[in-house]
Amino acid sequence: MKLVILTQYFPPEVGAPQNRLYELAVRLKQRGINVSILTAMPNYPQMEIHKNYKGKCFCKEEMDGMTIYRSWIYVSKSKSVVKRLLNYFSFVFSSLFYGLFKLKRQDILLVESPPLFLGAVAYLLAKAKGAKLIFNVSDLWPESAEKLGIISNKFLLKSATVLEEFCYKKASLISGQTQGIVNNISSRFPQKDVYWLKNGVDIKLYDAEKSDSKGKWRESQSLSESDFILFYGGIIGHAQGLEIILNAAKRLENYSDIKFVLMGNGPEKPKLFAMKEELGLSNLFFYDAVPKAEMHAIISDIDASIIPLKKLDLFKGAIPSKIFENFAMKKPVILGLEGEAKALFIDQGKCGVAFEPENESDLVDKILQLYNDRALVKELGENGLKYASENFNRDKIAQEFYEKLQTI
Repeated sequence: MKLVILTQYFPPEVGAPQNRLYELAVRLKQRGINVSILTAMPNYPQMEIHKNYKGKCFCKEEMDGMTIYRSWIYVSKSKSVVKRLLNYFSFVFSSLFYGLFKLKRQDILLVESPPLFLGAVAYLLAKAKGAKLIFNVSDLWPESAEKLGIISNKFLLKSATVLEEFCYKKASLISGQTQGIVNNISSRFPQKDVYWLKNGVDIKLYDAEKSDSKGKWRESQSLSESDFILFYGGIIGHAQGLEIILNAAKRLENYSDIKFVLMGNGPEKPKLFAMKEELGLSNLFFYDAVPKAEMHAIISDIDASIIPLKKLDLFKGAIPSKIFENFAMKKPVILGLEGEAKALFIDQGKCGVAFEPENESDLVDKILQLYNDRALVKELGENGLKYASENFNRDKIAQEFYEKLQTI
């Protein structure tokens, strides 16, 4: 079986969709599928073409036995809607051109949305290459774009809705990253086959029992073994509302052994760093993002992760990918999120505690609850590993999807 994945985002970029698609592709390759990738020149999250790819319009390379086809994309650090659309549409046209000329016949074409506009390219390429189309939805567009204020133009919204419905109708299989996405699409298109293609974690990579790095990261950062370390690792953007962590740190500054670590890059980082200076925080530390291979050593040395999002109905269906690595390393989460994630990981899995999104006092209370009950921290961590192993193990996810591919 030949399968091509069409996605704007792929390693060496660092991010949730990049990692999720790479891990799935590698596992499908291991199961005998001939996997290739059609993607853009790497540029995220810096919004700058990576050094080794600058000046190139198209290139072909190998990665873990998979052929990677890369095509040109317009990149800008500007947040304007026009520049963002140019970013999306440049890859739409370049990937269509490159795919038509370079891709051989395929059995299946899986396209990642957003960006939604890639759906049109996927349909045309699938037709040209004799492939069945899988439309994989990691975020509901244009619904999310409208609620976040990314797109407000009525004509664009209407056009995007028409394209969304077209892609769903033409797909042999629709897959969604969360149960909420699956339920949303199934309710609108009950005649379609909609599959929950979960995100997850490589349990073996993050094996807490086999980690030989315990304590090394703390020591390298001059953090005491007795410090209670609260961690955030990921994109530092607007949606996360990370100001709440800095405000909580201010309220807990009299607890000399409670330390906060924020690791990652993103557009809000300069603003938050200035906020740290303004508040005079000596118990909170910023770090740049690190390669994935280094994360297990860091997570093994923390006590709990704080995972917040803004209080928006839109995020009730979100499942932040950073949650899974914590579970695999037996670390509980302090989850500032309502909806599906809370139902799965707090109410059902008992893998952490939840606070009301954007409620600073509730976050402080939950931090102190764990700080004052280390037995609870250990219990929640054990629950997290068990729950992730049973329900969000990447090997199981890939095997189930492999079996699903045989039926379409």
